[in-house]
This record gives sequence, C-alpha cells and structure tokens, in this order.
Amino acid sequence: MLRLGLHLYIAVSITGVAVLAQAPPRVTGAPDMVLSAQVMLDAAGFSPGEIDGRPGQNFTRALAAFQQSRGLRVASRPDQATMDRLREEFKQQSPLLSYTVTDADVAGAFQPEIPKDLVEQSKLASLDYRNPLEALAERFHASPALLQSLNAGQTFARAGEMILVPNVSSSAATPSRAEGVRIAVTKKTSALTVEDAKGRVLFFAPVTTGSQHDPLPLGRWSVTAVQQSPAFHYNPDLFWDANPTHSKARIAPGPNNPVGVAWIDINKPHYGIHGTPEPSTVGHVQSHGCVRMTNWDVQRVAAWVKRGTVVIFR
Repeated sequence: MLRLGLHLYIAVSITGVAVLAQAPPRVTGAPDMVLSAQVMLDAAGFSPGEIDGRPGQNFTRALAAFQQSRGLRVASRPDQATMDRLREEFKQQSPLLSYTVTDADVAGAFQPEIPKDLVEQSKLASLDYRNPLEALAERFHASPALLQSLNAGQTFARAGEMILVPNVSSSAATPSRAEGVRIAVTKKTSALTVEDAKGRVLFFAPVTTGSQHDPLPLGRWSVTAVQQSPAFHYNPDLFWDANPTHSKARIAPGPNNPVGVAWIDINKPHYGIHGTPEPSTVGHVQSHGCVRMTNWDVQRVAAWVKRGTVVIFR
C-alpha cells in the first residue's frame, strides 16, 4: 500500500527536439543568468526542481551543492567561475531549444477536471495531464508559466506551433546501478542526494518531507521495489487530516496521481519516495511523512536504485 509522500517523474522521450534555423515567433533575446543556470544545473544532475527562471531556495540549494561538488566558492547567485564551469559541462550548448508541437502532443488523452478530493479522484479512470501545456511543461522540467512567458501568443494546443523550451535533452544520462550507491534525504535542507561509497554527490534534487504530524522516519532503510505508473491506495486511517467520511479507495495511475509516475518502496511500511502532480510545491510544503519529488527527478532517482539500495533519512 502506498502512502502519500514523494512523487516520481515520468520519463518521457523528447525525441524530436532540435535546434531549428529560425527562432520561434515573438521570442527574442538570450535567457537570463538564473534561467540559464537552472537549465545547466538540471543537466549536470543538480536539479533546481521546476525550472521557472526565479532565484528561489530550490535553485540556491542546487547551486550550492554543485559548487561544493566542484570545489567552487559557494555563493547564493552564480558567479563567473560557476557559470564558466556549468557552460563547460553543458558543452557550450544553448540553454533553450526550439521545439515544434506535434499531433501527439495535442491529442491527449487529457483529464481537464481533476477534483482535489481523493475519493472523488478514485472515480476517474485515469489521472492524465489536464492539457497539452501541462504535459509539455513537465516534459521539459518547466513551470507552465515559464513556457507561457517564453512563448507569448502561442496556444500550446495546435500541432505545428514552434515554441522555446529548456534544453533538458542534455540532462545526465541514465546511470548504472553501481555497488555502494546510497540515497540520502536530509530534512534540514529538503534535499535528496545520490551518493557513492565515498559520500560524493552524484545527483541532487529538492524534496518535500514530513510534517510535525507525520515526521520523516529518520534512520537507515533500504529499497524493496520500484513501481512505475503506480496506482495510489488511499487509506484515510493513515492521514491525520483525512475527511472522517472517507473510506478506502484506489486512485488510478497517471502523472496527476497523488504519488505521480513512480514509487520507490522502502522497508518502512507505508513510506517511500515518489512523484507529485504539483511540482511547484516541491521543497516548499510538507508531506504526510514520505519523500515527494518532481516526476522527472523521481524517475532519475529510480534509475540509480535497485532492491537493497540503502536509503538514509537524516
């Protein structure tokens, strides 16, 4: 049984992304430093969470983790040395790419109306994206508002539209499940790290962890299974704030499922690492005890782990 906690990311192929000869209409100028740094950090394996062009705490924590891992001076904003190192690792590519919206992007299936009530959600056959904009934003690790600001006048609902998107096609390749790799979740910094046997950070991402009512279960655990596209088995007895009229319910899989697109189970009943239908909240709110991530970051973590991988909540 899955307990609401962390939300995994759907590994969606971005085949078809290419730099085109002409720029998308009504978009001019280079991305600013924060947006460029967010994209390059994502590619380097130091996720800022949802790419939104804003210097929030998820960005500054990812930046600091990258700087520490590379022996650079830690600063709250990217200095010249940091930007030079990011560009070097990004191989001088453009942080933004031009992408042509396809027939498949606008075809769906979509689920425009998703109620907040979990029992009502259980009545839906699937928990798909609400619309093409939401699907495209998640594919490119971005906030819908960022895509809209980069592409004034575009609808995101017509095949053939050309839009600017973050260049996440350069994100770190799927890693090997090396022996000695462990997962660490640090409550103080709201961060998850994949570490090697020497404690070096191989991947970093923001997370949402437990609250005073449902604290993160500190200690040493291990991965028991990884479920892709999981259904969510809602048990109101496990939620201190559940509606007293609620009964147990099964909520169908989908990116807007309460646990997102993946669930990493650990040997602590009802707890795990999972995705979320609300990537903008990751790192900013509290969960019901589990570890919640963006859908794309949980998929990247799932690529590192196997049965028996050590998980430390600290």
